[in-house]
Amino acid sequence: MTINEKPVSSSPALVDPFGRQVTYLRVSVTDRCDFRCVYCMSEHMTFLPKPEILTLEELDRLCTAFIHQGVRRLRLTGGEPLVRRDVMTLIRNLGRHLDSGALDELTITTNGSQLARYADDLYAAGIRRINVSLDTLNEGLFADITRWGRLPQVLDGIRAAQKAGLQIKINTVALRGINEAEIPSLIEWAHGEGHDLTLIETMPLGEIDGDRSDQYLPLSKVRADLESRWTLIDLPERTGGPARYVRIEETGGKLGLITPLTHNFCESCNRVRLTCTGTLFMCLGQDDAADLRAPLRASSDDALLNAAIAEAIGRKPKGHDFIIDRDRPQPALSRHMSQTGG
Repeated sequence: MTINEKPVSSSPALVDPFGRQVTYLRVSVTDRCDFRCVYCMSEHMTFLPKPEILTLEELDRLCTAFIHQGVRRLRLTGGEPLVRRDVMTLIRNLGRHLDSGALDELTITTNGSQLARYADDLYAAGIRRINVSLDTLNEGLFADITRWGRLPQVLDGIRAAQKAGLQIKINTVALRGINEAEIPSLIEWAHGEGHDLTLIETMPLGEIDGDRSDQYLPLSKVRADLESRWTLIDLPERTGGPARYVRIEETGGKLGLITPLTHNFCESCNRVRLTCTGTLFMCLGQDDAADLRAPLRASSDDALLNAAIAEAIGRKPKGHDFIIDRDRPQPALSRHMSQTGG
């Protein structure tokens, strides 16, 4: 095999009922987090019992099974993935699929709290790009939004990641009346530091301490406000994911817009989400799920597991049913984002 050749998948590609090939797996390695962001979870969360959580070895085996069936991109999420004990063991082990050419990219989404500690190790394991969740540069507001977080710790982590050679994308949840006025300055900061930034509409997942309709800020309004300030040029690039991209002429940087409510992004969806308990969600916005833990533990070979994965992909829906309004204050789904993975 030449250096540019990639190994042939041992199983047929994962194709859903609508002809979309699933090539992207997001894996929540823990539901625990050292923050309690107001749009994500309650301050006093009840987390999953540790015996229900897959071991690192089981997570490795599950990820590998998906890779053998055609997954080319793997993202580790949480909760906060870097608070899981010995998580670097898993990350280093998964890096072997980068070395073999079976995997195109291994990435991570983090709140940045542990980046100063792990940035060099992440780069050494083969990670080249990370997403960091950051909703404000105001230290007091950051503490209000995250409840338990400290902004200087996150900014130190971002600097450490940049020094380690990691490409950084900032993820910002747009919150009405909270960080709404700060969005332009956040974009200017990110682009000035060489980071792309993606804005995300708040999603109706899980019970929180408050009404999400009070938080919801449609990105159609944000874009209109930004266009009164800057020149936004639509970019043709598509990743199969939810973001639509523009380049801001004045800053020279790229801005992503994730709009599950104002624009359904499902038509090109190429991803599924695996929880730390081995539950596979074929759609972020639907409750239908497949238990992969049982077939994983039922046999030491992957025949049952591969069959369960294929059956699950065969149930992947066309799209989600997210909605936020004052007539429907309850979340669309009861599970929290920290369970499903960001």
